[in-house]
Amino acid sequence: MSIAKTKIGRRAFIKNTSLAGGGLVLGFSWLNSCKPKELGKLGGKEMPKEWFEINGYLKIGENGLVTIMSPNPEGGQNVKTSMPMIVADELDVEWKDVLVEQAPLNTDAFSFQFIGGSQAIRRGWPGLRMAGASARQMLKEAAAQAWQVPVAEITTDAGVLHHESSGKTSGYGEMASAAAQIEVPEEVELKDVNDFKIIGTSRKNVDGLKIVTGKPLFGVDTHREGMLIAMIVHPPAFGLKLKSVDDSEARNMPGIKDVFTVKVFNDGYEKTFFDTRTFNEVAVVVGNSTWEVMNAKKALKIECEPIESSTVSRDRFGRKYEETTPSGLESTNDHYAQMEAMAAKAGEIQRVDGDPEAAFKRAAKIVESTFTAPFLAHNCMEPMNFFADVTDEKAELIGPLQKPELTEQALSARLGLPLEKIDIKMTRLGGGYGRRSYAHWLIEAALISKKMNAPIKLVYSREDDMTDGIYRPAYHAKFRAGLDSDNNLIAFHVKTGGIPQSPLAANRFPAGAIENYLAEDWTIDTNLTVGSFRAPGSNFMASAEQSFLDEVAEVADKDPIDFRLELLDRAIKNPVGENNDYEAERYAEVIKLVKEKSNWGKSDPGIHRGVSAYFCHNSYAAQVLDMVIENGMPLVQKVTCAIDCGIVVNPDSAVNMVEGGIVDGIGNALYGELTFNEGIPQKNNFDRYRMIRMSESPKEIDVHFVKNQIDPTGLGEPMFPPIFAAVANALYKATGKRHYDQPFITEKA
Repeated sequence: MSIAKTKIGRRAFIKNTSLAGGGLVLGFSWLNSCKPKELGKLGGKEMPKEWFEINGYLKIGENGLVTIMSPNPEGGQNVKTSMPMIVADELDVEWKDVLVEQAPLNTDAFSFQFIGGSQAIRRGWPGLRMAGASARQMLKEAAAQAWQVPVAEITTDAGVLHHESSGKTSGYGEMASAAAQIEVPEEVELKDVNDFKIIGTSRKNVDGLKIVTGKPLFGVDTHREGMLIAMIVHPPAFGLKLKSVDDSEARNMPGIKDVFTVKVFNDGYEKTFFDTRTFNEVAVVVGNSTWEVMNAKKALKIECEPIESSTVSRDRFGRKYEETTPSGLESTNDHYAQMEAMAAKAGEIQRVDGDPEAAFKRAAKIVESTFTAPFLAHNCMEPMNFFADVTDEKAELIGPLQKPELTEQALSARLGLPLEKIDIKMTRLGGGYGRRSYAHWLIEAALISKKMNAPIKLVYSREDDMTDGIYRPAYHAKFRAGLDSDNNLIAFHVKTGGIPQSPLAANRFPAGAIENYLAEDWTIDTNLTVGSFRAPGSNFMASAEQSFLDEVAEVADKDPIDFRLELLDRAIKNPVGENNDYEAERYAEVIKLVKEKSNWGKSDPGIHRGVSAYFCHNSYAAQVLDMVIENGMPLVQKVTCAIDCGIVVNPDSAVNMVEGGIVDGIGNALYGELTFNEGIPQKNNFDRYRMIRMSESPKEIDVHFVKNQIDPTGLGEPMFPPIFAAVANALYKATGKRHYDQPFITEKA
């Protein structure tokens, strides 16, 4: 076991005895929302008559059943199962005796209660373990006091306390009331990794039964008596704003209660990074039912006018930056011309090693390629929605979002309500990966409820969502590589940029593996709204970089896997620079593992193989993709994937996440694209925005995890970026044509 301090930050474990029943709460005081439900039996036990709150993560019934709160939003990555598993393991209870509840937002108790950046398990790992271990220690101390024996002689196993020499035993439930009165320990013993009983084993999704039986789980399921339905209407094109609204016909239609406009953020409000909003003023239709409101929307006549160029200051986690929004109506053809022009100019140098210019001059061979990627829409299956019941005194909100703490701060500023008067309850997300980070629709819902003086549910139509942002930026990258006469890579240059963000991570591989290396970038301002999209930036850079490395390997007459391992061997034995943000040994390990598991070099006739590997979000992924051509179209037969994400908490869940990311990546690589003409998105629903079909998904996905005892890193995103290049490299083997522009199936001429 290892000793750990329980006080991770001033607010981490705050004693609070103000709850009913005098239960002890250690920070994380979400248990107010956890009520015993009519669930019948669990693990052969009846539901407890009384619960004892041991700390903010959990409470224990008198019969030993345990309720564990899952702090972070659940977006399909299964943290609602995995996070309580960590607590339960350190608590030393059997999983069959555990109930799991979704915690509401509590900013006073926890500072990282959101999902994004593949950080939920990584950031939650120490606190989750300490919550379970501190509760276990308090139970041991309660038993020691009751039995008048040293606490060091008390052991635990499967929810039972033991004192070997006296033969005394007690279930956790029998000691729960006394344990709730014990002082929080200053230090706790954490289990040795080898002693985990729940972590590292596969457990079923705690929401599985509700999902398959259609029980209410998602924000769109929320219903309250007397609740009204609201929908918004925004300008039809980016670069426009509302001028006037003619609601004479709409407000007289059946079931319509009101039509008005709302301004999401007040003028002069300094927005944070996640306060992104394209159309700050929108028209609102409120009525009795979704159908009635949708019909009234069609009758609404809005007049728009051009926006003016503006530059404002924004705050990104304490770092101020200037954001310029240009006027005008933008088109995709112009975007690509602008990116080509920027690529021809000198960029802003972000890293330089050695003397790249001299190395290119003496190179025997130079390989040069340019890659592009379009804007992408998130297309979450559950449309954007939120329930709100707001008065002058308080605000209750229920729905799906990724960054509740940050959104609550923005809502507090907009409503003029203190944070303690705002209650946000999180529902399961029907898709996210960045889209639900920018929860302007929550603020819209709150403003609409306050205006109507009634509870409302705001629902976006598919068209509303797809034409209202938030998008993955459009990207462009130009690569150059110089080889000497022995086909050694001696120079590497990447110049990349985007509209409006750069995807460059200058200190990632192959930086550190090449003596002469240059990385530079640029950006172009836009009035299209962009934001996080599964593995931001990396989802393009992995595609471009890993496709280019295959091309360089071919010119060097080297196997693409051996070529990558050769570069990583350089980074291991003689790394260049001191700021490389990857561990070359771990990177090489996943490539070696995927080489072994895919039987690289032994493909069957008609099977075309592409390889790719990438590091992002603190984890490493390598993939080999097997493709066939049927009726002139590419079909993925199999993907073999190796991942190093540290300790895997729930293997089945982890495999599911990897499989989903791979399918998602293949679909975006082959088909994903959103274009614009005069500011108008050219696709607004699935009849035109091409998504991968079930029949186009890989027939088999074989997932392997590197086994180690490293604390968990990230998994929601790392497997996503490299699959783009695996598709491109397999396509080249299949067709003899390299694919430089996404999407690959509808590639520009």
